[in-house]
Amino acid sequence: MSIDLLHAALSVGSGVLVGFTLGLVGGGGSVMAVPLMVYVVGVKQPHLAIGTSALAVAANAFAGLVGHARAGNVNWRCGAAFASAGIMGAFAGSSLGKVVDGHRLLALFALLMLVVAGAMFRGRGEEGVEGVVCHRQNLPRVLIFGLGTGALSGFFGIGGGFLIVPALVAATSMPIYRAIGTSLMAVTAFGVTTAANYALSGMLDWALAGTFILGGIGGTVLGTWSSRRLSGAKGLLNTIFASGIVVVALYMLWRSWTALSGGSA
Repeated sequence: MSIDLLHAALSVGSGVLVGFTLGLVGGGGSVMAVPLMVYVVGVKQPHLAIGTSALAVAANAFAGLVGHARAGNVNWRCGAAFASAGIMGAFAGSSLGKVVDGHRLLALFALLMLVVAGAMFRGRGEEGVEGVVCHRQNLPRVLIFGLGTGALSGFFGIGGGFLIVPALVAATSMPIYRAIGTSLMAVTAFGVTTAANYALSGMLDWALAGTFILGGIGGTVLGTWSSRRLSGAKGLLNTIFASGIVVVALYMLWRSWTALSGGSA
């Protein structure tokens, strides 16, 4: 689509919101990116919105990763293992996702979000274990979780932070705030893989992605600062994370239902 001043401004503003979410909770940004691109910026084709948002979220996640790395919140060894396995899953999943109706993808994704939110609410008081490392005993579990999460992320065309954070916690028992920082490694890798796959099919708007990324940089800085401020509050990040997922999931279900049923929401 052609980018005029209004659409550029809407894209920058949407990027700020997505970047803030990524910096704050390490996920949910890609969940918000697609509906923002479709319903706010005005991208009419869901697959084009998915491919473009994947690149934008990957870039914003990388900016967030830099901030968390400076704060010492990244477990590099576990993150690298998780992301490496997930890249293969993301490529396979995105290849399948490109041939599925875009509105059906969003509806299925919203249902999955509600399941993950329930799991996050249930574990919101768990503090995790400091100093976790990936070793011979837990590495297979990390790789399996990474492969599965990557496949889901690629299939739905998302960075997948809201899946990656609980997966890292389940695989390693690391604290939530450290899982958030580490998850941005995988969000970046999965987003780049998915975006590249969509770009090969002409389903990526480079100019729109650029304006979205520009807004996301500022939002990510603010979100990362907020995440550090909130990391000491027991269970607070999990509660914010899960609550946001529920709200966005219900909205996406409503919009997808109206689109599939021929409504004019």
